[in-house]
Amino acid sequence: MAYYSKYNSAKLIAVLLISWVSSTAQKPAMIQDQLKPAISAQIQGFAGQEFGNAYTNRILAQDADRLIEPFKNRMETRCWQSEFWGKWFTSAVLAYKYRPEPQLKAILDQSVAKLMATQSPDGYIGNYTEKAQLEQWDIWGRKYCLLGLLSYYDLTHDSKTLKAAKALADHLIKELGDRKVSIVKKGNHRGMAATSILEPICLLYSRTGEKRYLDFAEEIVRQWESEGGPMLIAKSDTDVAKRFPKPAHWFGWEQGQKAYEMMSCYEGLLELYRLTAKPEYKAAVEKTWANIQKTEINIAGSGSSVECWFGGKDAQALPINHYQETCVTATWIKLSQQLLKLTADSKYADAIEQTFYNALLGAMKPDGSDWAKYSPLAGHRLEGGEQCDMGLNCCVASGPRGLFTLPLTAVMSSTTGMQINFFMPGTYQLHTPKGQTAELVQQTDYPVSGKVNLKLNLKKPESFAVGIRIPAWSKQSRILVNGKTIEGIVPGKYMEITRTWTSTDAISLELDMQGKLIYMGDKSEHFAIIRGPITLARDLRLGGPNIDDALTPIADKDGYVDLQPVGTSSEGFWMKFKTMFKTESHKEGPNEPISVLLCDYASAGNTNTEASRFRVWLPKLIDPRN
Repeated sequence: MAYYSKYNSAKLIAVLLISWVSSTAQKPAMIQDQLKPAISAQIQGFAGQEFGNAYTNRILAQDADRLIEPFKNRMETRCWQSEFWGKWFTSAVLAYKYRPEPQLKAILDQSVAKLMATQSPDGYIGNYTEKAQLEQWDIWGRKYCLLGLLSYYDLTHDSKTLKAAKALADHLIKELGDRKVSIVKKGNHRGMAATSILEPICLLYSRTGEKRYLDFAEEIVRQWESEGGPMLIAKSDTDVAKRFPKPAHWFGWEQGQKAYEMMSCYEGLLELYRLTAKPEYKAAVEKTWANIQKTEINIAGSGSSVECWFGGKDAQALPINHYQETCVTATWIKLSQQLLKLTADSKYADAIEQTFYNALLGAMKPDGSDWAKYSPLAGHRLEGGEQCDMGLNCCVASGPRGLFTLPLTAVMSSTTGMQINFFMPGTYQLHTPKGQTAELVQQTDYPVSGKVNLKLNLKKPESFAVGIRIPAWSKQSRILVNGKTIEGIVPGKYMEITRTWTSTDAISLELDMQGKLIYMGDKSEHFAIIRGPITLARDLRLGGPNIDDALTPIADKDGYVDLQPVGTSSEGFWMKFKTMFKTESHKEGPNEPISVLLCDYASAGNTNTEASRFRVWLPKLIDPRN
């Protein structure tokens, strides 16, 4: 398909219609991911409990029929009710792949059938009035319907579902042409909300081979780079918070720093890279990901203020309005998962782990029933408000989409064997390079401790590589195979061990779980403590000095602090540690150091009974003598 220096909608529809008529199903040329999800996973321990809570109390508990009602009524001109079905449904499919229970399968079957029953003869599935279609959040909602339909097709290979998805996409392509409008001029946030439909359009092409979808995907990307577009490729070298001037209307079309929508577009661009192998697509995503991590992602693994990028990494010790939206948290995990599968680079697994154990689990209520819309690093965890009269909000729908990416990616098949990304106790099944089904068993209480024991179960011996992630923060790690130490471990890399494996082999890993001081501010006026992947916090429920009191941490010359585990019993904390601090003295001599309790960030303020104040960044006592 030809592309144009200036958008010409009449010419576009003519070309697309020619492509439509002449296209024949052809196998797309695709870039293959280096990692493939496990066949199955049975996860135990704390992570398994969290997955189970969300499965029962969020996925199964959702009234799916209520999510479909707006598609029947089609009264909307402004709101985004149509996103909720697709978000819940895609997370429910992920949950079912992890734990394939008949009850959930029946719900999925019924829900997708009821959604397809709302489809018009012209292919439209949505909640907008005819005159308002293409405006505001209409195309955004169609995106989530497409994602839901395609996830069900991938699960069941049901031809009716694929037919409905094609009709939905074909209607959109035709409607844009008939109305002679550019998709990048529709919707919100410089067209990023509307054009994030790139992801399911690419997925649709990869499943049908019908060229009109690839043509439409390339046209979307061309329009990104047109005048007024989000410039997601051209500006990939620019800080995500500085790509456009501050808009007059924060939540309007001219807002180009909207975090969630931007990352959603880059997820689509990676899918297009898989189809086209154009290196500039992959490079734009990798550069933007690196910039987000460098300038935005905080100590808990997320970011954004009032849902937009703002250069927030350097400001994270300060009070920030509407901080750390859960939609941003979940999408950061999803984008990082895409890059991990594509590249097998450990930095993406490190980032996912940090976000999962802190920002994501911190946003989820302990029973998995609800998710905070915003999660500060100091203050209280509070429920978000209802949106669009739907009984939930966007973040309650988004949280499980990030959560359920983890189970089948903890251990993955690689081109050379298998790769262990996340340390979660349980049993994982996956294919070896020669096609046999292998079982990997993890025994660990990580990250309570840094000890992980691994055992392979194989029907017959086979030579392949086992890659074990060594987190960048673990400066001193140890791996033994059958009691023999493995040399050459590098933090921030996978330790790849290639040998002929048998079911008698055992691997043990020990990671460095020392507490580490992190300073923030021009004069290092705030500090926080991390332990492995876990960010620690003070919580009012733990007692001791006022949580706002200035303290001086006691650390060795390398910035490590002595953390002593404290039993948590049933107090609502996953982890507790005590460490020693110096306090200000109002007498001639110094005060004796005192013991102060800290807990994991996910538990801080996260209680089903009452809100509790907490804080991650602690004020450091300034002493000019030091």
